[in-house]
Amino acid sequence: MRKLAVVNMKGGVGKTTTAVHLAAGLARRGRRVLLIDADPQGNVGHTFGLSSAHTIRELMLEESAPGDCIIPAVRPRLDVVTSSPAAFALDARLASEMQRETILSRRLRGLTGYDVIVIDSSPSMTLLTYNTLLFADEIVMPVSMDSLAITGARQTLDGVAGIRGLWPERALALTAIVPTAVSTQTHAAKAALAALEDDEEMAPALFARGIRQCIDLTYAAAAQQTIWEYAPRSRAAEDYEALVQFIDPGAPGAHAPARDTGESDSDGEENTAVI
Repeated sequence: MRKLAVVNMKGGVGKTTTAVHLAAGLARRGRRVLLIDADPQGNVGHTFGLSSAHTIRELMLEESAPGDCIIPAVRPRLDVVTSSPAAFALDARLASEMQRETILSRRLRGLTGYDVIVIDSSPSMTLLTYNTLLFADEIVMPVSMDSLAITGARQTLDGVAGIRGLWPERALALTAIVPTAVSTQTHAAKAALAALEDDEEMAPALFARGIRQCIDLTYAAAAQQTIWEYAPRSRAAEDYEALVQFIDPGAPGAHAPARDTGESDSDGEENTAVI
């Protein structure tokens, strides 16, 4: 079972959007997927229109069993554990707990029936983030096309290196660096992509095509749909399909990526991939 943490210590980089579409895309390709929201903002639940009294908070505090926290069949082959703002208090509630950084790993130790677990993490190094990184085996890092996001990505990798130093048994492979909100029309985006390509640690995992700017992603979230449900012929649908293929090229029953019609999406950006 693969365990993928979607992380970046900078907010606003498309982390939840990437986690949702990675999980949903893997499920579309035949994988059995559990998506866990480990961000107290709870945006995964908002995206799917979900509400539950049994969230990541109750799971961490052992107030609910894992099975009670899992919302089944949110989409075919896709189950979800939601979060809520109440999880912001976990650091204080668990301050005196022994081995508190590995609570999530222990709580999910016996979990079976999934090919992949995808975790959306907080943009800050909270107790939940430590638990996420100590549970996961792989990292997927969305990076928006600006200098602050590049700095955030490097800070995140420094944090991961610190975790590896304290827990050397945690390999935490860097599986994908995902440029988001990519525009072919700005110098800043080109400079940011060049910085990623020149970075010795990030370049080998770079999804160079990136996720292009697409207003349909905003509309899809407002409609509580994935991009494939809302705008299956959009550039974002094509790009996220390509990302899923990049991360899991051997998935069974893979859907063919939506073909680009060459028409511009409604945000006016040209509809070409960044290579």
